[in-house]
Amino acid sequence: MTITEAPTRIEVRKVTARIGARVTGVDLTRELDAEIVAAIRAALNEHKALVFDATGLDDEGQQRFARHFGELTTAHPTVPALDGEPNILPVDSERGGRANQWHTDVTFVVSPPQASTLRSIIIPPYGGETLIANSAAAYRDLPEPLRAFADTLRAVHTNVYDYAEQVRPVSEAKDHEERRKVFTSIKFETEHPVVRVHPLTGERGLFIGGFAQRIVGLSAGESRKILDILQAYVTRPENVLRWRWSPNELVLFDNRITQHYAIDNYDDQPRRLHRVTVAGDIPVGIDGTQSSVITGDASHYTVVAQA
Repeated sequence: MTITEAPTRIEVRKVTARIGARVTGVDLTRELDAEIVAAIRAALNEHKALVFDATGLDDEGQQRFARHFGELTTAHPTVPALDGEPNILPVDSERGGRANQWHTDVTFVVSPPQASTLRSIIIPPYGGETLIANSAAAYRDLPEPLRAFADTLRAVHTNVYDYAEQVRPVSEAKDHEERRKVFTSIKFETEHPVVRVHPLTGERGLFIGGFAQRIVGLSAGESRKILDILQAYVTRPENVLRWRWSPNELVLFDNRITQHYAIDNYDDQPRRLHRVTVAGDIPVGIDGTQSSVITGDASHYTVVAQA
């Protein structure tokens, strides 16, 4: 797909068949006009994850770019922001930022971010890729009986689990426990539909991931088995973009219809990204029922955004 508008020519080139595209011809260091933003949104709707050259982009510029798509969230409901930058979360391997588990960002609140931006700051000489999966393709892959079953389900998402609970070596146990206390300092539980309808495209996608811990009405053991079956479709290789970072890159992905995973395969090398997220709407299932809060007030983190 090529969109031409003098003097700017945007090119969107697919990276894989089902997810991901590289966008060229956009200077992220400048304010973007409405037509360019609309073209990027259309590409995001189609490809779910977009990669840009971010040469010359700083923290202010990353926030300006993200604001083209809506109001920003603060950095995180519980984890501290970058000093002096309340909307930026440093994803730093030297500060516990190794989120090597499949998840969708912040689904333990009632209105998770609609989109996330990640910008490369320090890249290890090897490893450190980010995997991004298309959960709409995963839904389409489901056999019809399993798809019909998933349509009826709702799941409870919480921050008490996911990568906050990973087993660490004894040498890291103290630091891990401190990080876990911060991550879970406010307990959140939210009930979401397992199948979410995208508000812009109407696509249905599996809305699960690491924060989804149990299916409403089922036991923990039953829930785990069902979630594992569904999750296996999300992470099929055909549905996954494996992005090897280069310096000065920005990835924009649709948090409403993807999952992602930061691979911990770079030994003790430093790796740092800056994350800025765009406020999202309350998820809606195929029956029109919205997500609902069980516990936890996230008003300090995000407004409830329009689609």
